[in-house]
Amino acid sequence: MNMKSIILSFSSVVLVCMVFTSAVAIQKKNSDSKAMFFDKTSIDERFKPGDDFFLYANGNWIKKTAIPPTEVSWGSFNMLRYENQQKLRKILQEVSATPNSKGSIHQQVGDLYAGGMDTLAMDKLGYTPIEPLLASIDTLKNYKALIRWCADSFKEGESFLFAFSVDPDDKISTKNAVNCYQTGLGLPNRDYYFKEDSATQRIRTVYVQYITKLFTLIGTAPPIALEQANLVLRLETEIAASHFTPVELRDPIKNYYKFSVTEFKEQVPNLDIDEVLARMFLKTDTLIVKQPKYYTALNDLLKSKSIELWKSKLKFELLNANASVLSKEFRVAYFEFYGKTLKGQKKPKERWEQMAETVNANLGELLGQLYVNRYFKPEAKQRMLTLVNNLQQVYKARIERLDWMSVETKQRAIAKLETFTKKIGYPDKWKRYVDVTIHRDSFYRSLQSIARHDYREMVDKLGKPVDKMEWFMTPSTVNAYYNPSFNEIVFPAGILQFPFFDFEADDAINYGAIGAVIGHEMTHGFDDQGRQYDKDGNLQDWWTADDAEKFNKKAQVVVDQYNQFSVLDNQHVNGSLTLGENIADIGGLTIAYEAFKKTTQGKNNQPIDGLTPDQRFFLSFAQVWRIKMSDEIMRMRLLSDPHSPPMFRVNGTLSNMPEFYKAFDIKPNDKMYRIESERVKIW
Repeated sequence: MNMKSIILSFSSVVLVCMVFTSAVAIQKKNSDSKAMFFDKTSIDERFKPGDDFFLYANGNWIKKTAIPPTEVSWGSFNMLRYENQQKLRKILQEVSATPNSKGSIHQQVGDLYAGGMDTLAMDKLGYTPIEPLLASIDTLKNYKALIRWCADSFKEGESFLFAFSVDPDDKISTKNAVNCYQTGLGLPNRDYYFKEDSATQRIRTVYVQYITKLFTLIGTAPPIALEQANLVLRLETEIAASHFTPVELRDPIKNYYKFSVTEFKEQVPNLDIDEVLARMFLKTDTLIVKQPKYYTALNDLLKSKSIELWKSKLKFELLNANASVLSKEFRVAYFEFYGKTLKGQKKPKERWEQMAETVNANLGELLGQLYVNRYFKPEAKQRMLTLVNNLQQVYKARIERLDWMSVETKQRAIAKLETFTKKIGYPDKWKRYVDVTIHRDSFYRSLQSIARHDYREMVDKLGKPVDKMEWFMTPSTVNAYYNPSFNEIVFPAGILQFPFFDFEADDAINYGAIGAVIGHEMTHGFDDQGRQYDKDGNLQDWWTADDAEKFNKKAQVVVDQYNQFSVLDNQHVNGSLTLGENIADIGGLTIAYEAFKKTTQGKNNQPIDGLTPDQRFFLSFAQVWRIKMSDEIMRMRLLSDPHSPPMFRVNGTLSNMPEFYKAFDIKPNDKMYRIESERVKIW
């Protein structure tokens, strides 16, 4: 079941959730000393700060830390995330332990959790929850019937062939529009279908085995199941050829094609667009097609491939989308491929943690109300707002001082900066789920009810002004984001905790951690993507041609730097794919440092535990990113993640900061040293 089909175009501080060492948290809790907010035992003096600061700051921790078998990485973000999961678990266990009035927050959240915890009931059902849908696929006689079936599936919480969302028109940010996207792949992106290295070939082999397994679990004879699986892979490979690459997907201009419905029908006559839109309750005369090449390819493939092949493809997609909510055999098969093979995860997460994630993903603003009432201090919101305002003032001053930007573009940049919407902690207006029915005795039906609600909620946006009060992360999320269409920076309550933020920590610690996160999200408004949106969130060019050319030259320096970084068996970072996040890391830490220097601690040089304020600032930043990853997830991220690996988020960023050179006495013969002319100087 495709619970969340909305595709968003915002940039977050971290895409793949990761974790941090509990040792720091223990030290923090066992002492009131500010010195204890920094884990000195993590420092590995075998490494010079100027050769590899990531390993200097984190080497001992990395050496003694093992990735838990239920995780694919272990570092800063996910330990905090895990601690949050424990808080959610406590809430969920309490509200699910006793009956609650029907339709109340406690009943909906508690019964969804209880239903998901009842794996015995799920195991008894096998795949019967989706059996009617599988049977209906068997009745399809031609591709026209198949298109109608796919269109109808959206109303039932599924989604096939078409991917779309009702979100702001990139060029008219106050108007909601139907945005259509490429889809149709079971592997993470197109590259997995064409790369010929041994690791990727193995993934495709195991993928066929996984598809085969799903088919056999519904009674298909093994030889036929294998044949169907191979045909599905071939079809997906043809579909993948029409997909934009991960780098191409980062270009907002290249991903914006606005058609009248009439114009689009002429390009894809086999898709029956009028009937598809009617069946999906989409009343519109225009479509924004983000990747039209996919739809023109689909138009041809629907007619050229046999209906039997398409039925096999639909069955696989249905089984794959629902495997995690069916009986144990399906859940195990799903984990073996997507967890173990793709990501290197050795064991599934405990059931309670899976269900905490599921409830948070599906009823996040209901669970979020219970979470913030218990765990989020109102004063944290005000303190965070003060930090944001401090960094915003610094950013403005830095823009005013830029020596490469014209006065005209500076004025527009400052206008954009000053109109940032700042969302902190949780929404001012909570979503309601009055039309959702949660069945304690049927997990699948509960999720289906939520999916139907989500679909109706999305479609209902058409014809209405964009609601810029809406949030796209739940309150307990350990992350943050910038949304260009809303021109907003958003910091959920989940990230406003140690090691990112703490009332008792000295400013060096807070500014090096949450300050860098704030600066990171602000800089996304001015990275290679965000800079193309104006202060009102519209995709339009507000730069002079000369300034844009200067920016692009400076951005190319970032691309070239990060292209040189490599991991594993000489697998290189893609500097173009990671450009926006790298600009945000470098700009964000630079802004955070300047804001820190305006504090009382930043203005003096009084050491704490033998470390100067500047050293604590940079070490705080480096220890936020102390993360170990499985080789599998590292390879996956190199192919698809717009964030650089953690060691380069530290070393790449710091190698461009003269203040870091001074704090740790970095010399020209040190490996991280860059001559001044080769350092990144954008924001």
